[in-house]
Amino acid sequence: MASKKYIFLAALFLFIEGASYAQTSTTDWGWNWKDTSKVPVQRMPQQNEFLNNQFPYPARPRDQWELGFSAGPSFIAGDIKGKAGLVGGISLRKALGHILSLRAGYWGTFNSGSPNGFQSTYAQAYKSQTHMGSLDVIVSLNTPSYYRANPKWNFYLLGGYDLIATQVKVQDASGNYHVWHGVGQSRTQENTITTFGGTSVNGRKSWTLLHGLSYGGGIALKVSDKINLGLEQRLTATMFGYDFLDGFKGGNGSDIFSFTTARLNINIGSSAKRVQPLWWLNPNNFAYSELNSPKHMKMPKVVLPDADGDGVTDQFDLEPNTPAGAPVDSHGVAKDTDGDGVPDYKDKELLTPQKCFPVNNDGVGTCPEPACCKENRDEIAKLKEQLEAQKPADLGSLPSIQFKPGSSKLSKEDEALLNSVADKMKANPNSKIKLIGYGASSKAAQQLSWERVNAVKKYLVEKQGISENRIIFTYGQEGDPNTVDIQSTTEDGPSTVPAPHPNLKSKH
Repeated sequence: MASKKYIFLAALFLFIEGASYAQTSTTDWGWNWKDTSKVPVQRMPQQNEFLNNQFPYPARPRDQWELGFSAGPSFIAGDIKGKAGLVGGISLRKALGHILSLRAGYWGTFNSGSPNGFQSTYAQAYKSQTHMGSLDVIVSLNTPSYYRANPKWNFYLLGGYDLIATQVKVQDASGNYHVWHGVGQSRTQENTITTFGGTSVNGRKSWTLLHGLSYGGGIALKVSDKINLGLEQRLTATMFGYDFLDGFKGGNGSDIFSFTTARLNINIGSSAKRVQPLWWLNPNNFAYSELNSPKHMKMPKVVLPDADGDGVTDQFDLEPNTPAGAPVDSHGVAKDTDGDGVPDYKDKELLTPQKCFPVNNDGVGTCPEPACCKENRDEIAKLKEQLEAQKPADLGSLPSIQFKPGSSKLSKEDEALLNSVADKMKANPNSKIKLIGYGASSKAAQQLSWERVNAVKKYLVEKQGISENRIIFTYGQEGDPNTVDIQSTTEDGPSTVPAPHPNLKSKH
């Protein structure tokens, strides 16, 4: 009996191992976290908080159910030597998480046994048929891993409860089988075992109803995202000391069913709305995917050093100490338009002809200046002074406003910061500012970004009397969604922008 069982296991294992060569590796971690179509409605608030960097964990997606079919040899470990029988089953499994799952199933089995040819009143050959309903808790042992992506193999342990209906036939002295429905060791006294289905003259319709506890384990190989093949060993011990599965009570404790089955498992449910069953997805995939290629991680703004503030970073600046405001070329070197050796920021005659070289320290050549040109130069100087007076002032570094997650309400601290911004703007009437709001991951995030920028603008205009046309309104940029940056600017841009998604207006 044992040798046949092991031969069956070895053959089936070789078959599954051979199928594994057809398995192709993939770098797909199983679910795109931006795909909200796989998130149920009741978990969308968590997913939205995650997308807006307000919560560190994504919502659990919907996952498929697993429909399983199984068949293989069955045995009864009892007082009578059992022969290899046949068991078949069907099951439905659902994940509770990446490790735990529940599986409900039905099993049907035929078994027989013989006491090595020895027949007596006490020990005779038997045949039985059994129907069994089961509910198992399954623990997947290798789903999480820090060194690989999704598992190709699933090793698991199981334990659960069975409701068993069995009918046992025993052989009489003439070699005929009769339904046995609760007889003691001598087979002459009625036992008190519960039966159902009615009884005929020899009890052919009697079935015994039992409770059982199951335990075991198995292994499954993922052939595709839809199908996996497996081997499973499942044992069921009858409860309350029931010892009559083989029609004989020998005093060695409860009889035990042993099922060794090959399994064909199929994932059911729309792949457009559900991911694979969670025991096939490594829960560490998201974290490692972000470390390898950040797409959701909060990254600090990159600030490259520029000591002289000329717009050319120090690593490329060939003249790192040019005065503030001095025009420079792409290498950070002060411009000298006429090539007279005096940089433009010092040159009082920007276009000195070469015939008038050399020039003095102010960049003025040796050619006498015509009277008309002197008058024009003086007029140009006056116009230049007027333009300089009208040029928007640089307000320098301005603060950022930090909002509470999900809120567009200004705090007292925020109002104090905005008061300081307003004071600077009032002291520099030609100055302008740019309000920059962040949050581009979803429509709700864009609307919240707009509301926060609008709250800052509204306070400056209505509470501090700053003219609206001195404020440039931008929102929905990539960055920290809880921040509104304020920058001094000379740009032109819209001061009023309509709300992008007013139907998604926040409640705060």
